[in-house]
Amino acid sequence: MLRSAFTFSAAFVTMCLLATPAVAQSSISGDWQGTFHEDQPERGPGPELGDYLGVPLNEAGRLYADSWDASRLTLPEHQCRAHVSPYIYRGPIRVKITEEIDPGTQTVTAIRHFLGTYAQERMIWLDGRPHPPEEAPHTWMGFSTGQWQGNVLRVETTHLKQGWHRRNGIPMSAQTKMTEYFFRHGNTLTQMSITEDPVFLTEPLVKTTNLTLDVNSQPGPYQAWLFCQADDEVPGRDPAYVPHHLPGKNPYLTEFATMHGLPVEPTRGGAETMYPEYMAKVKTMAIPAPKSSSSR
Repeated sequence: MLRSAFTFSAAFVTMCLLATPAVAQSSISGDWQGTFHEDQPERGPGPELGDYLGVPLNEAGRLYADSWDASRLTLPEHQCRAHVSPYIYRGPIRVKITEEIDPGTQTVTAIRHFLGTYAQERMIWLDGRPHPPEEAPHTWMGFSTGQWQGNVLRVETTHLKQGWHRRNGIPMSAQTKMTEYFFRHGNTLTQMSITEDPVFLTEPLVKTTNLTLDVNSQPGPYQAWLFCQADDEVPGRDPAYVPHHLPGKNPYLTEFATMHGLPVEPTRGGAETMYPEYMAKVKTMAIPAPKSSSSR
């Protein structure tokens, strides 16, 4: 029943997006900046440990996230690791969107995204080419093909490297596939993403992200948001050590629930927690008492 409810909702949203004349195409070219009016803690300072709210996480994904230690990002091989395309639009972002045009036919063959975060370049092919075989190399941005459906650009992305669904250890597998819809209303560009991960999610993860057109952008070199160089952030550490928590040993997983006066169970994520019917169950759950301050 829950899956049917999700399927109906997704189908309804998609139908609304596609209810436009087939010949209408809307240019999405320009310089776009992130608009942080939703999910700001996740996209700015970063989500708190143990916050799995709104993610249809399975047991494997939960176990992986519970083992997460943020100090892992101090390792040289992780310091400059790029965000994968299902996540990168959620962080501090500036996107330059341009069209690749065939000089003979003036047909748009691809749409190029240059993402300032880690200077990533993403190509969305519109020339009808197929996706490569499964054994082809995977990349941070993956392989993307698109087609216009009315004034909505629908994009399919495969061949993604392993990354994360949320920046507090919730993993994203290399088997992930993403469907996106880009649609423009004036100076606002909305990206709706539907991410399917058979390894760590039990249902698709749906997000929307808004970008705002920078109408005052000037011609010239496009500056990336961040060019990264790895450094030795923890001198003297064993180079073979990877920061982590063993199963059942992470002491911080309940702090998020306690801080916000929530039962612990809903913060653990899962498809059931994403539906309105779950609210009745939440009302029966105990809320952990905040830890008392140390006596003087």
